[in-house]
Amino acid sequence: MRSGARAAVIGAVFAAMVGVAGCGGGQDSSTGSKDGADSGTSDEKPVVKKVKTGPPSAAEVKATARDFLAAWSAGQTAKAAGLTDDDKAATAALTAYRDKAHIGKAMLAAGQPTGSTVPFTVNAQIAYGGRQIPWTYESSLTVTRDKTSGAAVVDWKPSVVHPKLQAGDALKTGPAGTPPIKAVDRDGAELSATDHPTLKAILDGLRERYGKKAGGTPGVETWISRAKGSKSPDETLKVLSKGKAGTLRTTIDAKLQATAEQAVKKRSKAAVVAIKPSTGEVLAVANSPAQGFNTAFQGSYAPGSTMKVITSALLIDKGLAGYGKPHPCPKYFSYGGWKFQNDDKFEIKGGKFEQSFARSCNTAFISQAPKLADDDLTKEARDVFGIGLNWQTGISSFDGAVPVQSAASKGASLIGQGGVRMNPLNMASVSATVASGSFHQPYLVSPSLDNRTLAKAARAMKPSTRQQLKSLMKLTATAGTAAQAMSGMSGDFGAKTGSAEVDGQKQPNGWFTAYSGDLAAAAVVPQGGHGGDSAGPIVASVLRAG
Repeated sequence: MRSGARAAVIGAVFAAMVGVAGCGGGQDSSTGSKDGADSGTSDEKPVVKKVKTGPPSAAEVKATARDFLAAWSAGQTAKAAGLTDDDKAATAALTAYRDKAHIGKAMLAAGQPTGSTVPFTVNAQIAYGGRQIPWTYESSLTVTRDKTSGAAVVDWKPSVVHPKLQAGDALKTGPAGTPPIKAVDRDGAELSATDHPTLKAILDGLRERYGKKAGGTPGVETWISRAKGSKSPDETLKVLSKGKAGTLRTTIDAKLQATAEQAVKKRSKAAVVAIKPSTGEVLAVANSPAQGFNTAFQGSYAPGSTMKVITSALLIDKGLAGYGKPHPCPKYFSYGGWKFQNDDKFEIKGGKFEQSFARSCNTAFISQAPKLADDDLTKEARDVFGIGLNWQTGISSFDGAVPVQSAASKGASLIGQGGVRMNPLNMASVSATVASGSFHQPYLVSPSLDNRTLAKAARAMKPSTRQQLKSLMKLTATAGTAAQAMSGMSGDFGAKTGSAEVDGQKQPNGWFTAYSGDLAAAAVVPQGGHGGDSAGPIVASVLRAG
């Protein structure tokens, strides 16, 4: 509660208490009066001020935003913070805006409110090194009702100061913490955020890690210093004076990168990664929306039926399934207290394992759960496919998770649900492992630059298991659920589709993982529906371009 509102409420309560005591004529009401009358009581009751409730009115929204922005513009930090629902946090942020970001002046102009949200324009002057540098950007605030005082106040968030600020972040101006980099692709072509906007977060991450090693010198910038433990890299917002960029060679293929960017651009949210199976080099990585969270490397989603590639390797290794061998695919299978079923409750009577894989039969895989130890799938994913090891890609990444599960959750894990979590980087690596026969940890920057050790799997895939997996994925790509997306492919190729159900979503997340020759790729389209229809065309376009 704001300090002014708090003082008003305390004052009202104190006044009411004085009024009640005065009604007894200075005599303790518990003793009564001399004539026996109860002079220590009164028919009058203390006045309790009614606190406003409900959303703020349009007039309150406009007035609160106006007063807050005016106080901020005038440098009246205490007054501006007092018009928020968290004066302590607002005071700290607005003080840092002046002292750490060195914003000497800021003219703030409110736009047209939409409900309780008010957009505004910031025309600031960064005062640093004897210079005044103009800086303009857009932000917004939301007006809410203080539950204690009933006053209309600004709902304080770091993003009020700048839309890209998150909890724990700091806005700073000064010599950059790391020199800028000139990132180039595998052939020396420059990779800029202007030409490849979906690489912005990745380029920021590469600069943060390799700026000093690349040989450049820092300039003076205004930037966001991310909170400790944040998955997002520091981000430059304004360059006051340029430093000297050091050159950093990456494994990216600029032409393939452009194809990947165009492929994901067709979806409001999607991510794709392409890998060279024989080496683990990442050739392309793209996200939609172009700027924001790096879903391709850091996302954590249930992979659905694309997980059946790893599960099939496990079943083949254990002798529980094989290409050309009979394998049940009933409509339902109950395990661990859950009743599992296939999409549209289909069944394959008298079917073989390759048919169950190509049509993505859930019950065919879950029916093997009673024959497996709780940690079998975890071991297969880690020891053969490298999932869950500490990958050193060159930027921050989530390296997959296949936790030990039991009962129904173990059954669900076999079809990529339960506690299993992956992203396109992980699933592209899975197909790459099938294509090459062994796990090669994906990376964006050569490990020779910083002498980092790449993760290594405990063992290579058994030759017979690899051959059967390639046959299973080839059948799926030519006559199964991946056939439409992969039509026209030739040579050595294979694929697997996936659709992962998520509570609260109308549509499942669509997945697709595939390889063609010495190129593997995987994509996810959150709420995209069937993977063959949503993620499939993205992966197929990348494979064809490669």
